[in-house]
Amino acid sequence: MQIFNNANQTEDIKVYAFVGPSGTGKSYRAQMVANENNISYIIDDGLLINENDVVCGTSAKKAPTKLETVKGAIFVNEKDRNEMKKAIKKYKPESILILGTSDGMIQKIAENLGLPKPCKTIYIQDVATEEEMETAKRIRTTQGKHVIPVPTFEIKKDFSGYILDPLQIFKLKGKGNEPYMAEKSIIRPTFSYLGNFTISDTVFRQIAEYLAKRSDAVYKVMKTRVESKPEGPNIYMEVSINYGYNILETLREFKQKIKKEIEILTTMTVQDITIVAKGIHIEENKAQNDENNNENIDQ
Repeated sequence: MQIFNNANQTEDIKVYAFVGPSGTGKSYRAQMVANENNISYIIDDGLLINENDVVCGTSAKKAPTKLETVKGAIFVNEKDRNEMKKAIKKYKPESILILGTSDGMIQKIAENLGLPKPCKTIYIQDVATEEEMETAKRIRTTQGKHVIPVPTFEIKKDFSGYILDPLQIFKLKGKGNEPYMAEKSIIRPTFSYLGNFTISDTVFRQIAEYLAKRSDAVYKVMKTRVESKPEGPNIYMEVSINYGYNILETLREFKQKIKKEIEILTTMTVQDITIVAKGIHIEENKAQNDENNNENIDQ
């Protein structure tokens, strides 16, 4: 099976497999295994990861059901599969580490993406003790926590509201036994999160209106409407602007401020912000002075 006109583009890629049962700590150790084998790219649950950056894909852990999660991880969907093929063609990795729960799963992922068979397979038992694997399984079963081997800011847009904690790891492993440090993200997937994470629309509105009061350029908020969605809120505001301020620049800066502060305070990703200037406020003293100046000019 070829995915590009020039098959050599994928035949030259060295594929490594990292295999272990679900919940035993593969994603937790993925970067360490890649580092030890001089591998820069990782395929894990639908994501193509280079070092600490997600360069392509959507995490399969965001799927609504466990079955859809499995489909996403092995690239059953044609659109996801083609996007990943294009990314591999674009970045031309010399080697890729593929994570899977079995040798068969690794083989399926490689086939779907037109990649060669693995030249080396690392099993979770090779890098983790029985005690460590049992601990990982217990946390997965009782708390529903999963690890994604990238920093939190890389996946925040996809897991708004479901990110539990960033995780920094420091180990004396890696190439040449040099210190190895990486940041990972602990998330609770959509299909298994415990309870509902909700933030009242009032909270988003109050944050936006508070920021308006702190702005010298905004005179008054005339209307605020918030539409909450699982992935984050949509915010609509109508404001009046103080005379003398550049309207377009004011609205742009205010919009950026609201987005930044809401995302910092709530960890929710703002999906859309619309701010409309409905009026311009002129202070009485300013209006009187302008009127007097106009009279002087006429004279």
